[in-house]
Amino acid sequence: MKLDILAIAVHPDDVELSATGTLLKHIDMGKKVGILDLTRGELGSRGTAETRDVEAADSAKIMGLHARENVRMADGFFQHTEENLRKIITILRKYQPEIVLANALNDRHPDHGRAAKLTADACFLSGLVRIETQLDGKNQDKWRPKALYHYIQDYYRKPDFVVDITPYIEQKMKAVTAFKTQFYNPESKEPETPISSKAFMDFLYARAQEMGRPAGFLYAEGFEVARTPGVNDLFDLT
Repeated sequence: MKLDILAIAVHPDDVELSATGTLLKHIDMGKKVGILDLTRGELGSRGTAETRDVEAADSAKIMGLHARENVRMADGFFQHTEENLRKIITILRKYQPEIVLANALNDRHPDHGRAAKLTADACFLSGLVRIETQLDGKNQDKWRPKALYHYIQDYYRKPDFVVDITPYIEQKMKAVTAFKTQFYNPESKEPETPISSKAFMDFLYARAQEMGRPAGFLYAEGFEVARTPGVNDLFDLT
């Protein structure tokens, strides 16, 4: 299956927290959308890798994703290696997305920035014909996405552009709370973390309002670019 958009995240729930509304909007537009998780989030203080697998699948159903995969890199300890680059390249060539969304360029969690660099390099290298990969015993064709955008995560970073997600904010929150072990649950006996409080759920609404306000949207998600995008028509920016 060819995808229009592939969102890549180092942890299951990264995309849900930062780019779900954008994906939901484009699915409604008829685009084919998928997520690639790089790790199973096995170092998380709450839940297990197995519960995260189930939660990620539940979230995918809520979002109506066309594909979701996990290449099982080592949470916290993954490195910028040929092996890990090839894992991402194989998925890029499998789904041939036009647009890739990736982790924040810099963030509170050190995995996020490292994954952003790893993903960006894989997107470039995937377009080189001399890098050979196989899937199911067949050689893959080279593929380079047309655009790479980095979603903003925990740290506030001034976005280069925002996407209006006002009609999708509640469905986004349903996708987030599909990760039942990770977020607010007054009955949970697991350790408290920076993202497990009721206040954090309120923060998600506030962050979306913060992103939307300068553009006149009630709720939005923000993105950064490493390469200056070009437009053919000034009205594309209105």
